[in-house]
Amino acid sequence: MTTMPDPDLPPVELEAEPGTARPARKTAAELRSARWFGPADLRSFGHRSRAMQMGYSPEEWTGKPIIAILNTWSDLNPCHVHFKQRVEDVKRGILMAGGFPVELPAISVSESYVKPTTMMYRNFLAMEAEELLRSHPVDGAVLMGGCDKTTPGLLLGATSMNIPAIFLPAGPMLRGNWQGKVLGSGSDSWKYWDELRAGKITDQDWLGVEGGIARSYGTCMTMGTASTMTAIAEAVGMVLPGGSSVPAADAGHIRLASESGRRIVEMVWEDLTPQRIQTKAAFENAIAVAMAMGCSTNAIIHLIAMARRAGQEIGLEDFERYSRKVPVIGNVRPSGNAYLMEDFFYAGGIRGLMGRIREHLDLSCLTVSGQTLGENIEGAKVFNDDVIRTTANPIYGEGSLAVLKGNLAPDGCVIKPAAMDQRFLKHSGPAVVFDDYPSMKKAVDDEAYPFTPDTVMVLRNAGPQGGPGMPEWGMLPMPKRLLREGHRDMLRMSDARMSGTSYGACVLHVAPESYIGGPLALLKTGDIVTLDVDARTINMEVPEEELARRRAAWVAPEPRFERGYGYMFSKHIQQANEGCDFDFLRTEFGAPVPEPVIY
Repeated sequence: MTTMPDPDLPPVELEAEPGTARPARKTAAELRSARWFGPADLRSFGHRSRAMQMGYSPEEWTGKPIIAILNTWSDLNPCHVHFKQRVEDVKRGILMAGGFPVELPAISVSESYVKPTTMMYRNFLAMEAEELLRSHPVDGAVLMGGCDKTTPGLLLGATSMNIPAIFLPAGPMLRGNWQGKVLGSGSDSWKYWDELRAGKITDQDWLGVEGGIARSYGTCMTMGTASTMTAIAEAVGMVLPGGSSVPAADAGHIRLASESGRRIVEMVWEDLTPQRIQTKAAFENAIAVAMAMGCSTNAIIHLIAMARRAGQEIGLEDFERYSRKVPVIGNVRPSGNAYLMEDFFYAGGIRGLMGRIREHLDLSCLTVSGQTLGENIEGAKVFNDDVIRTTANPIYGEGSLAVLKGNLAPDGCVIKPAAMDQRFLKHSGPAVVFDDYPSMKKAVDDEAYPFTPDTVMVLRNAGPQGGPGMPEWGMLPMPKRLLREGHRDMLRMSDARMSGTSYGACVLHVAPESYIGGPLALLKTGDIVTLDVDARTINMEVPEEELARRRAAWVAPEPRFERGYGYMFSKHIQQANEGCDFDFLRTEFGAPVPEPVIY
């Protein structure tokens, strides 16, 4: 039977092997789980006897790494339907490598169904992941996620806990199909909804789109937030090489699950923790990859939160820096015009894309494979130069996102230039301001409402506190009359987010948000809003004296919540430019949390 040192002493710090930079391998006595199972005392007797109650023999766990599998499967998460089986494939890999697998279900946070928005619960999942790992006798973790907020949520929690962890992406679903046309989730939903409202397709056509757009389990197969964040997870170093590109329905995804299970056991012996992987350079690699892929605007919020949990100071200025030098080469909708994630995988996937922007990457960064990023992408090839372009032939000459600042957004906001009508890159027009979604929705369906193509449609009170939870309302619907006139884009602005599958001239994440008195709260219908993407500016043409008068007259709205999780959320959520983390979860907030006492 294994024994442990005094459980009240700090964790063992492994010294480097002589002549190497790598720590020595752990011994069985140094496993974290041995604190629960090793000592010859009454409490550990209880732990062992309860394991035997579940039918396990001591030979199955003694001296072996115990691996937690955080599974975000749910009957109401279509992106993760296959996780019910994939968890068995992960367990198979763990057992093959000599580990002991334990499944710990976690909140699923389904993008399709959770209201008012999954962003309300990203930090909930992060807390749950951290505390599941801290409170249980586990030595390492496989994180099973992929649906938009599950990737950052799981990684935030695992980073704060800092035991060896590996991320297993759900993988994108297969291409959609309707009447021989390839459909992309989200992007074609918005497109054909506008066509229906414009009278260009029938209700029967719309039902056909509904039935054909999602043909398999897996995440959105456009370059939405799901594929953006799993690619970012790989670029940071938390996914096995090429793993973020594998379609959910491909047999390779089953093999990836098993391989992730095998690899996490070795990571425990190597003590390869997130802290060793997630350096500032690793997060800068992720920004470069995101810009090249035509990423979701949500990447900014999640990456900032993830980096700061890892103790790395990443901010909007880092995104702006890479936006100016890394072009979009991933020709995947909505920034691209034809292809989907299945095509991206066949064309060479994330390894192929990273190979083409290698001059913008720090190839020395360590990854969960135990090798560097450079070693991971060595020999990577691209098999279709139209799907994964060269930097000399990009689909957009700068990065996917642009950060704007001005008197409307002193702390910044974001736009996706590669996925919008280019005539709005520089635009001035009168604002039409709405204080809530229902009034905006009523107006856009009213064909008599005085919208023009030059109108700047504004929705406020939709940010982190105002939404509540910063919902994906930012792709404001086009006015019905303008659609009938043939228009398909206009300048829209909000303190909300939008789906990564969305497109259009949408200014998002305006910070600080209007609900807490940010400048957007002072804008009035008729004020001229001026946007210049090249100059990275967004302003309202209102004299400062008038803004001061409006500021003095502004009255704060009533709180959204007076009890429960929503109350806690409202009290502690940070603004978009800070990553929308809870202030008390930030790495620098208070002393590190110790290991749980065992008496």
